[in-house]
Amino acid sequence: MRDYLPNRVVCLTEETTELLYLLGEQDRIVGISGFTVRPAQARKEKPRVSAFTSAKIDKILELKPDLVLGFSDMQADIAAELVRRGVDVHIFNQRSIDEILSMILMLGAMVGARDKAQVWVDGFNQKADALRNEYLDKPKPRVYFEEWNDPIITGIQWVSELIELAGGIDCFAEYAQEPLAKNRIVVDHREVIDRKPDIIIGSWCGKKFRPEKVIARQGWQEIPAVKNSAVFEIKSCDILQPGPAALTDGLAQIKAYTDKWRALAGSTPGV
Repeated sequence: MRDYLPNRVVCLTEETTELLYLLGEQDRIVGISGFTVRPAQARKEKPRVSAFTSAKIDKILELKPDLVLGFSDMQADIAAELVRRGVDVHIFNQRSIDEILSMILMLGAMVGARDKAQVWVDGFNQKADALRNEYLDKPKPRVYFEEWNDPIITGIQWVSELIELAGGIDCFAEYAQEPLAKNRIVVDHREVIDRKPDIIIGSWCGKKFRPEKVIARQGWQEIPAVKNSAVFEIKSCDILQPGPAALTDGLAQIKAYTDKWRALAGSTPGV
């Protein structure tokens, strides 16, 4: 019987590569993004054919893919060029936890691994339910998440939801509903000061977070997170890729920071 599943897949972003490895379907991958770091094995085994907003179209065509996977409007031009060249392309647009889980199930089905994907999703949902119960009656720190520093951009929806799951309160939850980064810009730095975050988490997409630069901003020394040395980094590969990484390592790191705040708050008056 002929196998109609895609057997030569190019992944233009990291999260689909990571997921296919988790599902045991990595042999289908013939090309990956140059920004891929998860899993590390992929960089050793697979040719790199794209950045994020650009790609080596001729190199992709040489790989003869039967499916190319991308993410968001940022890769629309790449997708359009490949479609014009006769390549099947699927662009995901997941911006929330539910949409990430939907992507996982959809991609699992696309490669004949729907059952494995369902097991992964069920496991995450069980963990999420346990976290909601764990933090139901516990104090919740106010968390400011910074995705970029110039201009200041706050976290996207799945990050905001992970903060809530980890027992925190996103200081800019209303901004998180905006899918485009330009609509999550904090024009007035004083607004961050006024919201008094207990924890600051930085993940500057594509470059190292510099906490000393955040602390040095005018007036930010009065923010509780700065006063209490609660300014942390989560690497962008762990939190800003809308896939398994964010729902595992990203969530675990946020949880570690909110748990640390709760422990300190319980032992230090006024924190």
